Amino acid sequence: MKAFLAPLIQQAIASAVTAAHLQPVDHPPSIALEIPKAVSHGDYSTNVAMTMARSQKAAPYDVARIIIDHIDDPDQLLSKVEVAGPGFINFFITQKKWYEVLRAVHDEDKAYGTSQVGGGERVQIEFVSANPTGPLHVGHGRCAAVGETLAGILKAAGYEVQKEYYVNDSGRQIRTLGESVFVRCQQLVGKTVDLPKEGYQGDYIKDLARTLLDTEGDRLMNIPEDQAVELCARFASEQILAEIREDLTSFGVSFDAWFSEQSLSESGAVESVIADGKNNGTMYEHEGALWFRTQDYGDEKDRVVVRANGLNTYFASDIAYHQDKFKRKFDRIIDVWGADHHGYVSRVSASVQALGIDADRLNVLLIQLVNLLRDGKPVTMSTRAGEFVTLREVIDEVGRDAARFLFLLRHYESPLDFDLELAKKQSNDNPVYYVQYVHARISNILKKAAAQNYKRISWNEKFSDFINLPEEIELIKLMAQYPEVVSQSALLMEPHRIPFYLKELAGAFHAYYHDRSKHQVISDDAELTTARLYLVAAIRMVIRNGLTLVGVSAPKRM
Repeated sequence: MKAFLAPLIQQAIASAVTAAHLQPVDHPPSIALEIPKAVSHGDYSTNVAMTMARSQKAAPYDVARIIIDHIDDPDQLLSKVEVAGPGFINFFITQKKWYEVLRAVHDEDKAYGTSQVGGGERVQIEFVSANPTGPLHVGHGRCAAVGETLAGILKAAGYEVQKEYYVNDSGRQIRTLGESVFVRCQQLVGKTVDLPKEGYQGDYIKDLARTLLDTEGDRLMNIPEDQAVELCARFASEQILAEIREDLTSFGVSFDAWFSEQSLSESGAVESVIADGKNNGTMYEHEGALWFRTQDYGDEKDRVVVRANGLNTYFASDIAYHQDKFKRKFDRIIDVWGADHHGYVSRVSASVQALGIDADRLNVLLIQLVNLLRDGKPVTMSTRAGEFVTLREVIDEVGRDAARFLFLLRHYESPLDFDLELAKKQSNDNPVYYVQYVHARISNILKKAAAQNYKRISWNEKFSDFINLPEEIELIKLMAQYPEVVSQSALLMEPHRIPFYLKELAGAFHAYYHDRSKHQVISDDAELTTARLYLVAAIRMVIRNGLTLVGVSAPKRM
């Protein structure tokens, strides 16, 4: 039963609309299903009749009645369908159908929740892409968690995904890095020089200078300053990038490609897009600079591509980079950027359109800031002054699992409060502990059951006679939602939906388990015990699948 219940209802509605001749077959309605808060309103509800009413020149209630009258239900999926309010359609699922979901969880095991809604569409997702001028901080950690998890969700939903890191290894920031390291080298050998106003001040710059002096000290101090700065910049950026790779690996984040910004210049790609822009009129000269007509494509103003001093802007590289992405035959590009890049979205979108590419094929996710707390009190961070908490420090203090889960708990468009002390708590106040404990607790139950000879439990039709309490059906209904949660997370590019769902399922299980008087899993009743073991084993599978999707372990003991 790969499609499960919600898609089957959507198919039934679409077929009913067609059968009723409410609108052309090649323009099916958008059918959104919701799960009503009140049990009396059914298992699923839709407002499709209300959205169609105007085009059909009929009252929503009448459209809803027509749809209901034309729904074909050969598999007896529905026990009742009714119109509510001004035109909502409420669907009630036949109880025996829920057991098919329970069986599907066991049959599909690790594949439960996967789908082919992506249809093999080729997607490239670029994320983190921090400049190799300093260690990754907690903000980069959130970008990494969102990007890596979204990539996994897209793969689970049937997309072909490539993950890429864009290495900003050229330009003014790299030059400033080289100048900062060179100044520290000079200071370490006793020279009196000041750090540039925009220089990097962190202790890691001094550490890099010491390491460089150990290997290149004599040569460094006896070559022209420009060469020395270039040597320092190249050495420092390579060292920092190596540490970034190591930190991301520790965080469970990997990339299929590391793309060098410098390679765009070396290959002539930047000069090529500039030449094309001049030839096709999308770029023009004004006051000695070269401008891109981004305003013609929805940007608030035109943007400089080449400054009056002849130096290219970062925008020039951005244009060439995105052109390169689409030349690699990706159907869709997803850029995961920090919220401070908000002003770049419209200009990059404009450049993509100017290249003759549909703007809808570019999606930019802006990740809001992380407010780091300790026991509810802010932790001061200042990147320029070098006083910041690195991602490595966070991982070392709270662990990868807690960091990954907590970074995903809120929608990426919302600021996130990350409390270091909360992340370390082994209590229900800690969301990741709350979810992981379900997997550990059920693992312990199954271990005890195995010791009592309850092994390799397979489906038995009699289970429906024992797993029939409202709380048990509710647990099965929650498990039925998981495939839809994954597919919606992929379609909407919202990875936070997975941990939210896991918290809800965990909460329902905790409530069920703690009411021992009604829900004791292992009891003197062998048939009841077998049925409930089958139920909780399915819950463990779904919890494991969801935790795996967000890059968090599913422990058997805690």
